Amino acid sequence: MEEILTLDEVAALLKVKPRTIYEMVSARGQARSKHPIPFTKFNAKCLRFRRADIEEWIRTTFREGSCPTS
Repeated sequence: MEEILTLDEVAALLKVKPRTIYEMVSARGQARSKHPIPFTKFNAKCLRFRRADIEEWIRTTFREGSCPTS
């Protein structure tokens, strides 16, 4: 079964604050990013992330030499 991560778990995985993840998934953050972070939004306060998607996103983003948290 696929592992589903919470916002706090993704923040810990990326070693950033949860607020940074909120900014990355915002409409503005998604529009500015060449590689938007993959997520599912159940409602305004319930974000979930598939571990496999996040790991692929990390590989893709860092392969191109851009830091997703800056």
